[in-house]
Amino acid sequence: MAGYKSDRVAEDIKREIIAIIRDEIKDPRVQGKLLTVIRVEVTGDLSYAKAYISAMEGIDAAKEAVAGLKNAAGYIRREVGQRLRLRKSPELRFIADDSIEHGMSIAKMLNDLK
Repeated sequence: MAGYKSDRVAEDIKREIIAIIRDEIKDPRVQGKLLTVIRVEVTGDLSYAKAYISAMEGIDAAKEAVAGLKNAAGYIRREVGQRLRLRKSPELRFIADDSIEHGMSIAKMLNDLK
């Protein structure tokens, strides 16, 4: 039963992080980039959450955005805790991911085969 709660909380955290990045973060390393939160993994006791961030521009843009998000991690954590009304909001860790870039390269290879 605990797995269902952590999955549900992970999806809620993902949704809120996306909204906060889109609307409230004004850091130039984050703003203006096409960022996507690929997935959020939450520990069993809901004390830590890893958010995997990908950018359309590639892994370098994702790493730059992650640096900006790490600086805003306290603000994002507070906002997520308030919006979801969690007793203890998880400590957020942001990780750069290149899955969008990888998916785009696969799609390009498939289109080239046509």
